Amino acid sequence: MSIVEHIQELRRRVIVSLLALVVGTIAGFVWYQRSFLGIPSLGEILLVPYCSVDPSMRVDLGNSGECRLLATAPFEMFMLRLKVSALVGSVFASPVWLAQLWGFITPGLLKNERRWTASFVSIAVVLFASGAVLAYVVLAYGLEFLLTLGAEVQDVALTGQLYFTFMLNLLLIFGVSFEVPLLIAVLNIVGILSYDQVKDKRRYIIVGLAVFAAFMTPGQDPLSMVVLTASLSALVELALQFCRLRDKRRQRERPDWLDAEDETATAIAAPAPVTPAASLRTADYDDVL
Repeated sequence: MSIVEHIQELRRRVIVSLLALVVGTIAGFVWYQRSFLGIPSLGEILLVPYCSVDPSMRVDLGNSGECRLLATAPFEMFMLRLKVSALVGSVFASPVWLAQLWGFITPGLLKNERRWTASFVSIAVVLFASGAVLAYVVLAYGLEFLLTLGAEVQDVALTGQLYFTFMLNLLLIFGVSFEVPLLIAVLNIVGILSYDQVKDKRRYIIVGLAVFAAFMTPGQDPLSMVVLTASLSALVELALQFCRLRDKRRQRERPDWLDAEDETATAIAAPAPVTPAASLRTADYDDVL
């Protein structure tokens, strides 16, 4: 294909991806306040961590006993609903835009590269989803801890903007952080990082992960930091074991002469001795003639 044809194909695939994103956003916008087939609405699912907190820690301005967030601006509820719907719509549309991306890059890859790329994308999606689910589970406990700080002198009234921003940031941080082990594995596969380079640095890696969790976790509550550090430490250890096994396999498949220095000559076996011509018998000479 020419450059113009590549650009036309890219434009077509981008348009298809955007249409899928729009459809997914509309579906998320409707699902935000409506339940389907026994599945709770999106708003109810997102409010579960907040509503699981002790009711005495929440301000009930309407005295209705219901678990609700506050809105302090006229368009805050609409913009918040649109923001959440767009995020959920990108998840709904992910099969479409991932397929479009895969269809665009596949023609330029070899068969082996296609297999590796498909495996990496699948693992990346699973890791991100696992991190987001873990963050959702941890959020209720971390939120309860944060709301108890200073509860004797103040009441907490969370707005929808603050709560959903905190939740989405936590889900994003956990999801992206769970991609670190995959990055380590990729660096080992391409030959940049070996197991011998990091096998004695586990303590430094754990300290670095703890510092990363302390700075990146929204709210900096101890529970979220401890859970993120422990989860990343376990996943990084799995990645290091993958590097160890792959390095051992690579050593078995790699001949020794490839590791020799450039100026080192490879040993050559000595040739078999040649029988001097004077020792040839006359009979053998006659046979040769």
